[in-house]
Amino acid sequence: MNNLSQLNQYRIMWIIVFFDLPTERAKDRKQAALFRKRLIEDGFTMFQFSIYMRHCPSRENADVHVKRVKSFLPPNGHVGILRITDKQFGMIELFYNKETEEKPKMHQQLSLF
Repeated sequence: MNNLSQLNQYRIMWIIVFFDLPTERAKDRKQAALFRKRLIEDGFTMFQFSIYMRHCPSRENADVHVKRVKSFLPPNGHVGILRITDKQFGMIELFYNKETEEKPKMHQQLSLF
């Protein structure tokens, strides 16, 4: 592994948004659905029902998306936003019915020069 790819593993970021939102009332369910919809519109994918993640090519790009998520936080419930490096994310171990599961595929970043 060359130095550039090693450096990129520490520069590339993942944003993980996890939440516990109330759903007792119809209004609460609507707000929870809207929050999920906005996460998807901003490029997040569902990892588990109330955990969404997004790949970002840099810390600066991650900051933009974190700010955007904060702008549409629902009025009630708990929301956590975690930023980790690609290197840290690469150490994840995933299991489904005790069987090892493949890691989520990293999105390709298109660069134009």
